[in-house]
Amino acid sequence: MSYGIRINGRPFEGEPRAGQCLRTYLRERGWFGVKKGCDAGDCGACTVHVDGEPVHSCLYPALRAEGRTVTTVEGLAGEGGELHPVQQQFLDAQGFQCGFCTAGYLMTTAALDEEQLTDLPRAFKGNICRCTGYRAIEDAVRGVRHTEEPGAGRAVGRNLGAPAGPQVVTGTARYTFDLDVPGLLHMKLLRSPHPHARIVAIDTAAALRVPGVHLVLTHHDAPERLYSTARHEHPTEDPDDTRLLDDTVRYIGQRVAAVVADSEAAAEEGCRRIEVTYEQLPYVTDPEEAMAPGAPVVHDKGPESRIARPENNVVGEVHGEIGSVEVGFAEADVVHEETFRTQRVQHASLETHGAVAWYESGEDGEERLTVRSSTQTPFLTRRALCALFGLELKRVRVLAGRVGGGFGGKQEMIVEDIVALAVMRLRRPVKLEYTRAEQFYGATTRHPFTIGVRAGARADGTLTALQVRVVSDTGAYGNHGPAVMFHSVGESMAVYRAPHKKVDAYSVYTNSVPAGAFRGYGLGQVVFAVESVMDELARRTGVDPLVFRELNIIGPGEHMISPGGEEEDLEIAGYGLDQCLQVVRDAIGEYGDGSASPSGSGPGDDVPEGWLVGQGTGMSMIATGPPGGHFADARVKLLQDGTYDIAVGTAEFGNGTTTVHQQITAGALSTTVDRITIRQSDTDVVRHDTGAFGSAGTVVAGKAVMKAADALAVQLLEFAARYVGAAPGECRLTADAVEYAGRAFSLKELYQAARAAGRELSADGHWGGSPRSVAFNAQWFRLAVDPGTGEIRILRSVHAADAGKVMNPMQCRGQVEGGVAQALGATLFENVRLDERGQVVTAAFRRYRLPQYADVPRTEVHFMETSDAIGPLGAKSMSESPFNPVAPAFANALRDATGIRFTELPLTRDRVWLALHEKGTG
Repeated sequence: MSYGIRINGRPFEGEPRAGQCLRTYLRERGWFGVKKGCDAGDCGACTVHVDGEPVHSCLYPALRAEGRTVTTVEGLAGEGGELHPVQQQFLDAQGFQCGFCTAGYLMTTAALDEEQLTDLPRAFKGNICRCTGYRAIEDAVRGVRHTEEPGAGRAVGRNLGAPAGPQVVTGTARYTFDLDVPGLLHMKLLRSPHPHARIVAIDTAAALRVPGVHLVLTHHDAPERLYSTARHEHPTEDPDDTRLLDDTVRYIGQRVAAVVADSEAAAEEGCRRIEVTYEQLPYVTDPEEAMAPGAPVVHDKGPESRIARPENNVVGEVHGEIGSVEVGFAEADVVHEETFRTQRVQHASLETHGAVAWYESGEDGEERLTVRSSTQTPFLTRRALCALFGLELKRVRVLAGRVGGGFGGKQEMIVEDIVALAVMRLRRPVKLEYTRAEQFYGATTRHPFTIGVRAGARADGTLTALQVRVVSDTGAYGNHGPAVMFHSVGESMAVYRAPHKKVDAYSVYTNSVPAGAFRGYGLGQVVFAVESVMDELARRTGVDPLVFRELNIIGPGEHMISPGGEEEDLEIAGYGLDQCLQVVRDAIGEYGDGSASPSGSGPGDDVPEGWLVGQGTGMSMIATGPPGGHFADARVKLLQDGTYDIAVGTAEFGNGTTTVHQQITAGALSTTVDRITIRQSDTDVVRHDTGAFGSAGTVVAGKAVMKAADALAVQLLEFAARYVGAAPGECRLTADAVEYAGRAFSLKELYQAARAAGRELSADGHWGGSPRSVAFNAQWFRLAVDPGTGEIRILRSVHAADAGKVMNPMQCRGQVEGGVAQALGATLFENVRLDERGQVVTAAFRRYRLPQYADVPRTEVHFMETSDAIGPLGAKSMSESPFNPVAPAFANALRDATGIRFTELPLTRDRVWLALHEKGTG
């Protein structure tokens, strides 16, 4: 009897493989709306309906679906193509950002009954979103509409929906692996079981005998060239300490070999059959111990690798002093000194790292290597692959589909290199897709920091000195280590005026999982420490914390000074920090005098008797992009049908740049966004783009798009004027025509006229990312603490954002809400824990606590009335900055409520209870 199943109303046959889950069975038949996020039933991205009941298809055996009816997100819509009401609600509310989790939320929501809809925290306990902060999802479920119709009139400043919205809600948006590649082979990696060892011998014979195995790669097959997995415009910013496959392993989880086979199962079996003989070496997992004399050396490399002091495991360091901090401390009436610690945090983007590569014919007819990757940096990855393998740029193409979350974690090349090597050897398509566990021990994390802060102030609250010592654990490889360390002591210190400042900062190797780029890029760690100390100084001088900050913060037009080194191209091109603090003052004022103390609750609070109540503030400043340039090229052209095409290199992963680029272009060309298509994140479409990081999507790539669109508008009017015999100033662009003397000449007609004249109506734009401006943010929390259990309840969350001209308020608010939610996870419970050998012991979502729907409060987001002199149309960056002030604001509120200064993240319930118990409050 043959196996039969109905999928989205159509019958399918074909018995599943032994042990196959329903998720892979569905995807193999082209239903790519079913996503892989965890393979453990933790995230809900794979949710489908079986006979009308929602199930996690990664746990549901495909064999159990025999004779049943299965519905995926693609099957929710009606037969005529009309959207299911839930799909329409998510589209209207834009209840998504990257959209990778959206299919799961749609399928869960569509199955909720009226009773379940009254308890969404329970209804969504099986679904995770890393991007939105959940409020947009709640609005979607409740039928709240945020999007506006893309009609005529101004586009910038309106809540226009994401262009890919219809594809996201119908499951037809294509992410990295949502395509069928004929002849595809699968790669799996063998990883090191030791924190530090030399490979003495490696025997692959048994692995090659496994049926279906085509290739085993070891260090014998790897190029000798050293490189960094970090991607920056200037490769010299990062140490060259990585070899594609090395004969020395430096952390548990480092790749040792790669097996390529017909199936993942065969590749995994091949990995198990590889025999490796290791010589174990001494290791070190504590960065302070790693810098001590006699510590095991992680990288014994020469100056060509650009490691500051390899003999002391110091990959990079910065030391500087302005004035004399000792003089400043002598002048102070109050001096406070404290040491703070922040933990490793995983990016936890729901789409894991991965790439698929193959050979295809280029425009010149010659074959070229094509790599489709979940990356934030297609152009920099292409450049790195060419350098590693000695290839010409024209012989390599790198592209990204829609990327399922990034947060800096995909500003790396950690999969594309090994996949490319396999394709070049086999001349066949090869795929490598990380498991969720591999994301924890085979990708990167946020840098754990130890931050010592010493600060002094006069009795009136004026700062006299600020001294910071930072030790950053970069793990076994230095990707991003020096740059994160340098950035961490930049704006965090420059935002405060003090005549005497000193910094000593170290980025240190240890034999543990490498750290990398993460939202905030080091600032969040140091801002947590500095803002906590400022709060203590305010308390000890008796000055209101907001007044204390206003006395000492940098003002408009002032020069930013950090002892780590001045950045000459950085300026305050729009100032809104004073407005941010006023938003906080207004929120506090709603509770009246003294009500924000541990003594009791205020208006609207629902606080059980005996709980402690407090409030706290944190603020931050962040620069747009890195120093030294962040480049973007764009092209806008008129198409044959009278619509426009934008080509831009930056990637879309929920950051909303696609929408903003459309809005900018529509404004410049007096048209509507529905008449504009975008080609992006592909090295074929423009000359160069540094990448979607450093909050550069709007202010760098957007400025390139604006320049191209403005130039095309001039070109169109000039051509139209010649065509109709008028002066350019007498013609006017409309949505689909050029008007002159009461007549309208369609853009289609102009296109044909230009073509007849041998012309293409198109224009290029370029922006180099310099000069750079800064954005400001302030966060305020009001919370309650149960002294008997350590439970914390957030009563109110207010965020003030100086985003300059807000291009799309709905999207920008979503970025802020998502940033606050992610920061709350890092503040309250997220922690990549390692054992004494440096092995990750939290390599699953159920062991690594991510914020869920029930954990995240609704944050009130306020945008300041400012305009930036550098950003396009006055816009500032706003992707990373909301993250940074959250932890200190929360810690300051906790200090206000409990009287205890917590100096280590995360602020877990047991840690809070223990501190209260030791104090005698619990």
